[in-house]
Amino acid sequence: MTSLPANRALTPHPEHPAPAVAGIAVAVAAHGSGGLQLDYHLAGDLAALRLPSPAAPVAPDRLWAHTCFEVFLRRGGEAYREYNFSPSGQWAGYAFAAYRQRLENVTLPAPHLEWQVAEGSLSLRVTLPAEAAPAGDGELHLALTTVVEQADGPLSYWALAHPAGKADFHHRDGFALAVPLALPDL
Repeated sequence: MTSLPANRALTPHPEHPAPAVAGIAVAVAAHGSGGLQLDYHLAGDLAALRLPSPAAPVAPDRLWAHTCFEVFLRRGGEAYREYNFSPSGQWAGYAFAAYRQRLENVTLPAPHLEWQVAEGSLSLRVTLPAEAAPAGDGELHLALTTVVEQADGPLSYWALAHPAGKADFHHRDGFALAVPLALPDL
């Protein structure tokens, strides 16, 4: 496993704070032949957050409307992929031809998820196979993001980089981490 730069801290969008969250960090590492390992860690008052449980699953196309960790992957061109990971254990993946132009009937490879909940922290280790990255040339660019739902309802949007204006995880400016991996051209 090849380590990349140390943990990356996500920041809340200025218009959507989450006072119960002390911080969110993500570590990224190469895994296997061209895959990725993402380690998310949310620290804070979990009782003040709404965390989906396996007993109350959410519609897969609405995971982003509740607490979930996310990653967006782009490699050259305009095409990108999005993965959402819910504390319920559910996940969803989407392929896009360009900005918010979702491709239908595309099945993305399944991630391997390992959740841990402890006093004051929620952690997730995600292992994505190389096939999770979109086709393209050059470095893989990641947008590391998290949606946090507070127990009283409001959502908070966390990212490595926020574009100007409203929260928008799909915006090209959010793909702020270049990953020097030699992933296969898929």
